[in-house]
Amino acid sequence: MSSTRPRRGLRALVIVVVLLACLGFAADRVAESLAEDRLAVVAQDEAARYDVRASSTSVEVGGFGFLPQLARGEFSRITLTMQQPTFSSIPAQDLTVVMSGIQVPREVLTGGTGAGVKVTSADLKLRMSPDALNRLARAGGLDGLTLRIVNSKLQARVAVQGVTASATVRPQVQNGRISLVVDGLPGVPSAIRDAVNSVLARGIVVPDLPFGASVKQVAVDGQSILLTATAANFELPAA
Repeated sequence: MSSTRPRRGLRALVIVVVLLACLGFAADRVAESLAEDRLAVVAQDEAARYDVRASSTSVEVGGFGFLPQLARGEFSRITLTMQQPTFSSIPAQDLTVVMSGIQVPREVLTGGTGAGVKVTSADLKLRMSPDALNRLARAGGLDGLTLRIVNSKLQARVAVQGVTASATVRPQVQNGRISLVVDGLPGVPSAIRDAVNSVLARGIVVPDLPFGASVKQVAVDGQSILLTATAANFELPAA
């Protein structure tokens, strides 16, 4: 009898510990979900200040354990995803923002006002179609330019001095613009070639990105154009 009672007591203790752990995990998940919804609203409102809107906005809190991070008032990583965003009415495919070193006052998560969310750094990835890039080009005065992706390369068709030329181009970021470097224009007179190079070198103006981010790289990714940008030391004001 005496040998079975300790075993039963130990078994009961294990069950209690497991139940408490499950309850703690459930509470952590519920709190995290509510906080993610709240942070999505805060980030969405801030993005709207840059004339950026999306069909849907979601936030995922990274790091181990939401409640311990909440207790510290600091999160190691937050990922913001905006589906089908528009930038100054020009549609893109998606925007992903990975923020690091985030200080979140509890008032922000409870709907209060005052101090906002402070972010140490953020990496942005904006994906858009060649047609969206065409619209940006036209908005910047490059009316005779048409871009498309063929075999994972960006091709430009441009009308200059009454002549239409096509060439493979390499997109590059220069002074915050997307410039297009011509790989070659075989069979085109040098005067036309110089004119084409001059037109494409003007670059395509990139609309203001959320959180004051600066464009660092541009590349062809599948059938999309992928812009990479960074931001540092900014604040998301409480709604």
